[in-house]
Amino acid sequence: MKILIIGSKGFIGSHCVEYFSKEHDVWQCDVVTDYALDNYFLVDSTNADYNDIFESQQFDVCINCSGAASVPDSIKNPQRDFVLNTLNVFKQLDAIRKLNSTCKYIHLSSAAVYGNPKFLPIDENHPLDPISPYGIHKKMAEDICKEFYENYNISTCSLRIFSAYGNGLQKQLFWDLYKKSSSKSKVKLFGTGNESRDFIHVNDLVVAMDQVIKYSSFKNDIVNVASAKELTINSVVSVFFKYFKPETQVVFEGNSRLGDPINWLANIEKLQKMNFKQSITIEQGLKLYTAWLKEKE
Repeated sequence: MKILIIGSKGFIGSHCVEYFSKEHDVWQCDVVTDYALDNYFLVDSTNADYNDIFESQQFDVCINCSGAASVPDSIKNPQRDFVLNTLNVFKQLDAIRKLNSTCKYIHLSSAAVYGNPKFLPIDENHPLDPISPYGIHKKMAEDICKEFYENYNISTCSLRIFSAYGNGLQKQLFWDLYKKSSSKSKVKLFGTGNESRDFIHVNDLVVAMDQVIKYSSFKNDIVNVASAKELTINSVVSVFFKYFKPETQVVFEGNSRLGDPINWLANIEKLQKMNFKQSITIEQGLKLYTAWLKEKE
């Protein structure tokens, strides 16, 4: 199978390259210049054009791992977030429509499209009510996938990814803990610590993608990707510091952050029917991540 991974130099994209290259013909695309790779497309970070890519090669699957992945940054720079998370999805699908119409398209969406949930666990039929520009733009990108499926019969699937983490991640909660504890013995965090998330290790995430490629209908399919385990921020922070600087003192300041939901727990029955099984627990995953951080230092 010939697979194009857009955003191949990013956190999830680089893990996709490593995983799928074992069995498939993988081509990469990103905004970073790479002089060594032959199967690589460079696109402009401010005005990406995907037509040349799909004109020069025909792909069986395109996995879009590109885009911005920061709620706070989407609030500060909404236009940038819109271009990277919404406009580029349209450009990619339009190039596929014109030049490679049999290519299956996997869009990496986000649980941010749900906003603050009305019920837990959240299934794919849960109402969408995003509370940040990031979530709104991810929802718009899902609508674009629907548009291209319904009007042009392009095979699309959107994966609503919950809290992904793992080696290589240099943003969000665990990276924040690392940075703050590097110079201080006391770490201050937003919230109360009772907020919850559903974490999935990046190694499990790429396996989930593989199962989606094998079993999804690609009829504008929507699939939650998570572990179906609700963990409080306080509990995962404790696990992190168990393996990384156990002497660190953590203080939750009680103030919420704009755009952040309070509780998340995914219903992943649909993904489980595609033969997905979680293999890495939060304990195992954070042990691996903290070991990577120490190695990095």
